[in-house]
Amino acid sequence: MRIIVQKFGGTSVASPEVRELVLRKIAKAREQGFNPVVVVSAMGRQGAPYATDTLIGIARSAYKSIAARELDQIMYCGEMISAVIMAGTLQAAGMDAVMLTGGHAGIITDDNFTDARILKCDATRLFSLLKQGKVPVVCGFQGMTSEGEFTTLGRGGSDTSASALGAALNAEMIEIYTDVDGIMTADPRIVDNAKILDCISYGEVCQLAHQGAKVIHPRAVEIAMQKNIPLVVKSTFSDAPGTLITNIAKEDTDGATVMDRVATGVTYLNNIVQIKVHLDDSLGTDASFKVFKKMADNGISVDLINVHPGQIMFTINADHAEKAATQLKQLAYTFDVLEKCAKVSVVGGGMREVPGVMASFVEALSLKGIAILQTVDSHTSISVLVQQNDLGAAVKSLHEKFGLSGE
Repeated sequence: MRIIVQKFGGTSVASPEVRELVLRKIAKAREQGFNPVVVVSAMGRQGAPYATDTLIGIARSAYKSIAARELDQIMYCGEMISAVIMAGTLQAAGMDAVMLTGGHAGIITDDNFTDARILKCDATRLFSLLKQGKVPVVCGFQGMTSEGEFTTLGRGGSDTSASALGAALNAEMIEIYTDVDGIMTADPRIVDNAKILDCISYGEVCQLAHQGAKVIHPRAVEIAMQKNIPLVVKSTFSDAPGTLITNIAKEDTDGATVMDRVATGVTYLNNIVQIKVHLDDSLGTDASFKVFKKMADNGISVDLINVHPGQIMFTINADHAEKAATQLKQLAYTFDVLEKCAKVSVVGGGMREVPGVMASFVEALSLKGIAILQTVDSHTSISVLVQQNDLGAAVKSLHEKFGLSGE
């Protein structure tokens, strides 16, 4: 049995006209000999009546700090509405479609409400339905605890649902349908000549996602990578081939790996604050540990960490700045806070052990007069902290410097 998982995002199921396009994608997969499993997100985006953010707003209108368990019960509704309507659309076209919640589809999670982790995926019911010639329409973003409690998987959870089901079913491919034609070399709102990538490795797309690119959830990629299942990110609204995510970035006609690019894309994160903590010998050798322990105990995620004699530098989301300052004051440490920063990253599996990559990166920014506040690098990425008002110029300059426009 040839199985394909097709996940459709909120904009792909938001109206009857768009759902007709989804119907065609599913019908085409069946014509090609596949048995499709369809995964859907809640309809539309914030402001739409059944979008997840709208439902959250309704719940919090009663009590801003409503418990996570109760919040999950209303967030569960968006995908259920979407899946019922999509199943009905397929039934009207003559397909034997069956709507399933995440729990019905066998996704079992822990009880970390609003951000649950998948513990196992039992595909027994899905296999049975597929053997009967039915088309399962599964609510993305959802799971269920072993005790039967409804849970949701956090932002990007529908991508994760699709990959988990694909892995459990040993699917031939997982297609992620969205409103763009594929993964781009940069945010097209900043870089006019950003282009669609034909192919990208699992590792590269995970780095892009972790560094801010809103392409696909990294958990979804990691799950697919475990089973070596190809992912394709493509548009519901066109017939463009999209971007293939697989073990290798590119293949030649003989199947040999070709790494012909140093960089794959430029991405960014904004709304960042830099914190510099000043240390002296009187504070003891465990002073650094105390700082990071305070951050961890208060649920503050740190990034861009540099530890030097006498000073620690790190970045946090600006939403946590006040909380972090309070904790550092409790330690009686001296510190500085620099607001309105952004993190800009160049990602590429081909930069490993290539001389001059950092030099090119720094040159691209220095020629534009952009001050580098902090750096961190790995085998597949280089990231810098810049002032928020330099973000656009930094992304454009790096995109051009590393030849990502293809011109």
